[in-house]
Amino acid sequence: MGYIKLIKSSQDHEQALARVMTLMDFDPAPDSAESDELDLLAFLIEKYEEEAFPIDSPDPIEAIKFRMEQQGLIKKDLVPYFGSASKVTEVLNGTRSLSLNMIRKLSAGLGISADVLIKEPCAKSAISKDINWDAFPITEMRSRGYFEGFKGSINELKEYSIEKLNQFLTSVPNGFSLKPALLRTTAHLRSNDKETDSYALWAWQVRVLQKAQLEQLPVKYVKGTVDANWMKKLAQLSWSDQGPKLAKEFLNRHGIHLVIEGHLPKTYLDGAVCICASGNPVVALTLRHDKLDNFWFSLMHELAHIALHLDGTETWYLDNLDAEGGDKVEQEADALAQESLIPSGYLNPLEMHDTSSVRKFASSLSISPCIVAGRVRHELNDHSKFGKAFRDKVKSHFKK
Repeated sequence: MGYIKLIKSSQDHEQALARVMTLMDFDPAPDSAESDELDLLAFLIEKYEEEAFPIDSPDPIEAIKFRMEQQGLIKKDLVPYFGSASKVTEVLNGTRSLSLNMIRKLSAGLGISADVLIKEPCAKSAISKDINWDAFPITEMRSRGYFEGFKGSINELKEYSIEKLNQFLTSVPNGFSLKPALLRTTAHLRSNDKETDSYALWAWQVRVLQKAQLEQLPVKYVKGTVDANWMKKLAQLSWSDQGPKLAKEFLNRHGIHLVIEGHLPKTYLDGAVCICASGNPVVALTLRHDKLDNFWFSLMHELAHIALHLDGTETWYLDNLDAEGGDKVEQEADALAQESLIPSGYLNPLEMHDTSSVRKFASSLSISPCIVAGRVRHELNDHSKFGKAFRDKVKSHFKK
């Protein structure tokens, strides 16, 4: 076998081609040295030509027109793939971009490879993922401002939903790791018998992380900061009329995000806790029950997860606090939350006869009387007790 070198220039390429022609004239026997040389030169020539003379992918619109010509289709035949006759015209004229929804339909219906129709690498990645894009509650997400900067109609959003959802999910690190198929391994979910909408839950989690990454906290969280004494100190901020705002400031000063984000339909969430990309814990509350005592218990419950359970093996703790009981982890969080607000053995609900007794007891612990009244109502299972007293709202504290 003659001396063979890598093909790096047009001159090398010409010399290799000439040698191939010579070898082919010899018609070498199989497995001979000349045959091996011919195979190797052919391989090197092919690799050089792939890099030196790349073949551009066909233009998506030209590919569609070619398939129309092949199958004898007219514009009217493309309406099922584009949605309307006007969209067919706009796409073929180049005045409207192909949406990923259109591409999915064209690929399935006309057999045109999605790789031919998609130019952007990120779009190819999105359409290849095993995701039911139609399952996201995009109408509700749009009304909540999840798609920042989008000003189009709901029909326009539906047409380009995959693009917008892909942008939304990739707006936070590891946004795709929260998809429903991974939920069992990436979250501890406390729920009742109602079936949770896993795609709505996924969208809510990403939105929480979006809000958290917009906050610049003054310090990094130090592991072990949140404990029973720290939580009791926080609880005493409830005595102030500005307690919820003071609580957020207190958490932020210790490297903990507090995000308020209303729950999406069929998520049944009160709160959640996770670690964001910066390494700081994120406590998220939905405030679906607009009551001050619910705010404080939900907050303490999520903080209890930080104190007791958040060790890096669980990405999220997601809580529906209306769900009775719960596993050992949830029972531990409930117990620490209750202890932080009202120590065990301190409160006898039967002794709380009127509003004055509630106020006196709350004063002795330096906590809001709403917390005391809420605990009494819960333990006596009498939600009418104390009438309209101690039913302060909380959402107004977080309105921008």
